[in-house]
Amino acid sequence: MEKKEIIRRNPLKMMGYPSEDVLPEGGFGALMARAGVGKTAFLVQIAIDKLLRDKNVLHISIDEPVEKVCLWYEQVFRSIADSNRIKHLDPFWEVILPRRFIMTFKVDGFSVPKLEERITDLSEQGIFFPQMILIDGLPFEERGRKTFVDLKAVARNLGVPIWFTVKTHRHEAPGHGGMPIPLSNIEDLFDVAIELQPEGKDIFVRAIKGGPPESEVKELALDPSTMMIKNPDGDAVPASADRKAQ
Repeated sequence: MEKKEIIRRNPLKMMGYPSEDVLPEGGFGALMARAGVGKTAFLVQIAIDKLLRDKNVLHISIDEPVEKVCLWYEQVFRSIADSNRIKHLDPFWEVILPRRFIMTFKVDGFSVPKLEERITDLSEQGIFFPQMILIDGLPFEERGRKTFVDLKAVARNLGVPIWFTVKTHRHEAPGHGGMPIPLSNIEDLFDVAIELQPEGKDIFVRAIKGGPPESEVKELALDPSTMMIKNPDGDAVPASADRKAQ
C-alpha cells in the first residue's frame, strides 16, 4: 500500500494527466523554470515514480558529480517517505537503485554521438537498458537545433521518452505563441512543456504545451519555503529537501 500511495502522488497525475506516462515513445518533455526554482527536484520526483513502477531510468547530469545527483534522490525520497509515514526505506531502495543509472558530462564534453556511444556500450554489455532518459542542465541557449534533432533520433531509435530541464530567464520576454525563448525555435520537437512559475509566495506548476484535458486540469503549486508540492486537497507532498536544486 505504501508503494501505491507514493505512485498516486506523482506530480503529473496530480496536474490532471490521465496517466503518469505523458510522453510517447521517442517523445520529448521540458521542465522549465528560472534558476533555483526547483526543476531538478521536480524531475527527480518524476524519475522516482518511474523507478517504483519497475522501469529503468537513465539520469544524465551536465556539470554535476554523481554524488550530488545521488544526494538529490535520497533527499527527495526521504521527504516523500516522511510525508507518507514510511519508516522502513530499504525495500524501496532495493527497487530503485538497480533501475537507476547516473551518467555525467562536462558541458564541453557533451555531444549526441558520445551519449549514443555510452548508451550502446551499456546495452551491448547487458549492464543497463534505459526506459526513460532525463537530461538535467543542458544549456539550451548554447545548442543549435541539430543537437535536439539528433537527440530525437536517439530517443526514437531506443523507443524511450526524454525529459529535459530548461533554464529560463526573468528578463526574457516569451517567444512566438508565448513559448519561453529556449524552446521557441525547437517547440515542434517537444510533446509536453511544463513551467514552474513563481507568483507571490507560491510556485505554480503549469503546462504550456501538451497539458491534460481542459476538464481535468488541476492547479498545482510548490511551497517555496520547503519546495513541497501542495496537494489539491490541502496536504503537502515533498518535491525536494534541497532548495538549490536547479
